[in-house]
Amino acid sequence: MKVRKAIVLAAGFGTRFLPATKAMPKEMLPIIDKPIIHYVVEEVLSAGIKDIILVTGRGKYNIENYFDRNPELEHLLHFKGDKARLEQVEHISKMADLFYVRQKTAKGIPDAVTCCRDHVGNEPFVVLNGDDFFEGPSPVRQLMQVYEKYGSGVIGGTRIPRENVYRYGVMAGPEVEPGVIEIEKMVEKPKVEDAPSNLVSSGRWLFTPEFFDAVEETPEVRGEKWWPDVAKVVTKKTGQKFYARALDARWHAVGDQTNFVKSTIHFALQRDDMKKEIAAYIQERVKNEVGK
Repeated sequence: MKVRKAIVLAAGFGTRFLPATKAMPKEMLPIIDKPIIHYVVEEVLSAGIKDIILVTGRGKYNIENYFDRNPELEHLLHFKGDKARLEQVEHISKMADLFYVRQKTAKGIPDAVTCCRDHVGNEPFVVLNGDDFFEGPSPVRQLMQVYEKYGSGVIGGTRIPRENVYRYGVMAGPEVEPGVIEIEKMVEKPKVEDAPSNLVSSGRWLFTPEFFDAVEETPEVRGEKWWPDVAKVVTKKTGQKFYARALDARWHAVGDQTNFVKSTIHFALQRDDMKKEIAAYIQERVKNEVGK
């Protein structure tokens, strides 16, 4: 069955970015002039999926406003003759068919996904974290290619330095083809010495509809349900295997301030309108800091 629907998770509080996220969703924090969630939606669209469900929470109305029309702004830009910005603003409101679902209590990713059950129906679907993004070939499309071959759930992964694996869910198993493993072990935030590999889950999943029933049968741990536990229930009930795809794209894990700043600098150095000035500024700052 073809994958036609995507769920974007955007209900978290963004506590690492307080106090800014007290008034602004973390998914709306801009990488220069484009919010994080814009990149996420573009990734879904580039995979050919136009039916997108955004799971939001209290105070996330700015996300809806961003993807909605703003007639007053459009009129102002038209009046000023700013055709480029007018086209940019108009394009955003026409990007995709977006539906919004509210997660009423923060009980983890599986709970957020089940909020979309009625809309997804009996179809496979992809899930994306709304607060990090990728640069390069669409990870969603890469997951879909694995699903089309094996017909099972697929997790997007990234290989990172082993000393950092304690921050993430780690996956391991035999390689079934270049870049694809059959998952045999899933360990959430292990100690570095206990990690079975350096392939970590990086916020991209593809699930079959059996996921929904499995969530109901999965017990909570520390007040939440965890997707590795749900996957184990799916496998136990259906025999379905899960695969991990080492994604061929650069992961911008901008959920903390340091990586957010790094990604902002990365994109600034790619822009013709600012790269020279930014590069010169960085060189000057580094020289001054080293000289202290």
